Amino acid sequence: MGSKNARHSKSSASSSSPLSSPAAKLGEPESSPKGGISLDEILEIDLDKVEKMTVQQLRVKLRSVGIPAKGSKNELVSAWKEFVKSKTDGTGYLELDDHESSRKKSNESNSQKAGSLPCREHVMTRSSGTKRTKRKVEESLIGHNKVEINRMGSSAQDEQSIEYHEPIAKRSITKKRKVSSEVISMSSEASNSVHSSGEPWTILTHKKPQKGWVAYNPKIMRPPPLAGDIKHVKLMSWNVNGLRALLKLESLSALQLARREDFDVLCLQETKLQEKDVEAIRNTLLEDYDHSFWTCSVSKLGYSGTAIISRMKPLSVRYGLGISDHDTEGRLVTAEFDNFYLLSGYVPNSGDGLKRLSYRITEWDPCLGNYLKELEKYKPVILTGDLNCAHQEIDIHDPAGNKRSAGFTVEERQSFETNFLNKGFVDTFRTQHPGVVGYTYWGYRHGGRKANKGWRLDYFLVSDCIADKVHDSYILPDVAGSDHCPIGLILKL
Repeated sequence: MGSKNARHSKSSASSSSPLSSPAAKLGEPESSPKGGISLDEILEIDLDKVEKMTVQQLRVKLRSVGIPAKGSKNELVSAWKEFVKSKTDGTGYLELDDHESSRKKSNESNSQKAGSLPCREHVMTRSSGTKRTKRKVEESLIGHNKVEINRMGSSAQDEQSIEYHEPIAKRSITKKRKVSSEVISMSSEASNSVHSSGEPWTILTHKKPQKGWVAYNPKIMRPPPLAGDIKHVKLMSWNVNGLRALLKLESLSALQLARREDFDVLCLQETKLQEKDVEAIRNTLLEDYDHSFWTCSVSKLGYSGTAIISRMKPLSVRYGLGISDHDTEGRLVTAEFDNFYLLSGYVPNSGDGLKRLSYRITEWDPCLGNYLKELEKYKPVILTGDLNCAHQEIDIHDPAGNKRSAGFTVEERQSFETNFLNKGFVDTFRTQHPGVVGYTYWGYRHGGRKANKGWRLDYFLVSDCIADKVHDSYILPDVAGSDHCPIGLILKL
């Protein structure tokens, strides 16, 4: 295969196919803190002057109003602008969002030096002038469209049979100088709805929502199930962020997910398995799924890793891109079935300080795009997995605050278009839900999942020639156990 990548197959598959060929927050009182500056002085400061300040001057200025002053100059300037904006909005506090430039998981971020990531700190509020306590985030206040989705109670078995209903209440607040009792009441209702339903993904919390956008609710936005006589296949994908850790959870097992969803094929990413782990886990993972294919990282143990687990026997299987420089991290498995090729992929993260951005957009993405087109010469292609890119502003909770974050840079988004969409592959979820805000990843820091501050990084991309055969492309935001949730695709054959 031209690679030292570890590969494990449970079932045998023929290699006589094209696959074997190369190819602050700040809730400050109106009076300034002792030794600080007044609100009037704050509003009179020219932002252009702030941008010209040195890092040390900015830190002094931020500390004078009680904002932690860590990070790069751009972050300090951004924190000041957000603070001023919060004061002029009249909200009386500032919400500083997660700024996860490399989307490092919590067990990795603990080992990194303070200030090495462009991530915003927890910002504390001052109570009675001296006591600092964590503020509770109240989502969707002034300047945001409020959308309330009519949620219909149903069991997991009923979810696919419920028809789509338009939102029954949509509120837009335009006055920004004063927080009215109506806004406070509305925000409280939304917050209570989240807590009472346990379904935060049904509340629109996007920072820059456009007219017509609504929050994703799979209970009411999925089409009815196909009739029994219509031949189809059900595919699922999940970045599990460590399969061994996931299997230790009592709340959900892979077997329970299989029983609930009855999928035909499950694709996994970021299994973090080593070669020695695969056999034991595979033999106990799923019943009735006799064909599984695993690839592990050999350049860095306990890292990356992808798999395809299927009840259908594939015609052939390939690991990696067939290019040794790209195939040591276990990022790709391809299975050929009768009607399509299925790829489980884990696209490299651009990393801390965007150190791998150039590799990502000049090497990995183009090679993967060319590989997809080579396969497509023989039959349609389906690429699924964590593609590590929030393609549009609708796909990320805070687009303005993440312009230089790994996964949302202009370069990555353009590469996504150039190497996948412009080559004729269709984003099935966005096609089915053009104005729906649905996330598949929530950072562990600051309760991103509970507040629905997420990213859509996981996709099902399909060849244009079979796009019209997609019956359903969906997200399962209720499934916990990882910082990603599963996604699904139902394809008519």
